[in-house]
Amino acid sequence: MNFLHNGRPPVIREASFSPMPRRPLQLEPKKRYDTDLLKILGSLNVCSKEWVIRQYDHEVQSGSVVKPLVGAHRDGPSDAAVVRPDLRSPRGIVLGCGMNPRYADFDPYWMAASAIDEAVRNCICVGADPARMAILDNFCWGNTERPDVLGSLVRAALACHDVAVAWSTPFISGKDSLNNEFSHIDSSGRRQTVSIPPSLLISALGQIDDVSAAVTMDAKEAGNLIYLVGRTREEMGGSHFVFVNGLAGGDAPQVDLAAAPRIFAAVHSAIARRLVRSCHDLSEGGLAVAAAEMAFAGDRGMELDLSVLREAAGIDDVGTLLFSESNTRFLAEVPAVHRVEFESLFADLPLALVGRLTDHKRFVVAGDENSAVIDSSLADLNLAWKSPLAWD
Repeated sequence: MNFLHNGRPPVIREASFSPMPRRPLQLEPKKRYDTDLLKILGSLNVCSKEWVIRQYDHEVQSGSVVKPLVGAHRDGPSDAAVVRPDLRSPRGIVLGCGMNPRYADFDPYWMAASAIDEAVRNCICVGADPARMAILDNFCWGNTERPDVLGSLVRAALACHDVAVAWSTPFISGKDSLNNEFSHIDSSGRRQTVSIPPSLLISALGQIDDVSAAVTMDAKEAGNLIYLVGRTREEMGGSHFVFVNGLAGGDAPQVDLAAAPRIFAAVHSAIARRLVRSCHDLSEGGLAVAAAEMAFAGDRGMELDLSVLREAAGIDDVGTLLFSESNTRFLAEVPAVHRVEFESLFADLPLALVGRLTDHKRFVVAGDENSAVIDSSLADLNLAWKSPLAWD
């Protein structure tokens, strides 16, 4: 072992990192945000991947409990997969992922932390216990012979260490794919190099004691309440709202390493007590996209009111409330009979009652003075989500 670890000369490289200068983000108030929501649902990072999913077998040995696509018509985006390896046992394995390379444009540290947060909360959404979670990394980077590229890799690795230690969530495996660059001679005879953006995919592996208690993200029953768990911040940097509108600037989402485990534990407790009918994480597109996906996946109307969230978050801008991509947030569908018990689990944690499910097939969000800032049919939302990669 001494020879394996110490028997060769160490490779020493120079790494440097320079934070990107902060650029303020100017958001113009709008009366309606229907078009923005449709654009984000139709963006290639968010839209339905059914065309790809249907080409692979996710029914091996009939052990799939929660599949990649769920809901009333089996076409909603599942947060994570639940697999039952031993059909004689009720226990299950939960698999989820997290990734958003756009945050690396601001700071690879928070890009990596956000990927871990997303992967873990995806698993929690379906019922996995956050106290028994393991993660894996998949780094894809450019040429790390360059100090600035290696510096960005070091920043991401530091975040992986810090989050794993803070949450007692071990890395059990991983891989890297470095030097992802391509050089060519352009039409003017100049040599050009194209490098992929720093990208980190995190996969999370969890456990669920009883697969019959697994929860899916599709809305279930009219009259049930919709809660937003977690704190919404003015973190629009790298967001899909900024992307689809051709904007730049702002602050990328960060992760509160101390608060997140407490929120994770409370959400898991609510699901384990069977208080939650559906649960969905907020990631690309923020609140508006997560809520719309829940609604059209369950073929249930939804009405949201931003007034409580505005007060809780201390944010007046409607666009930020709708599309901020702050981490450690969940949407939970709770029957009214469980309201008191559910709210008691979040007594000292950020929680906002933001809406309810309805019988009519529309997704409606009330902004200022009860005027609708979004009022779209579920059919239009679902079509926007499915069209970009539609398959026959």
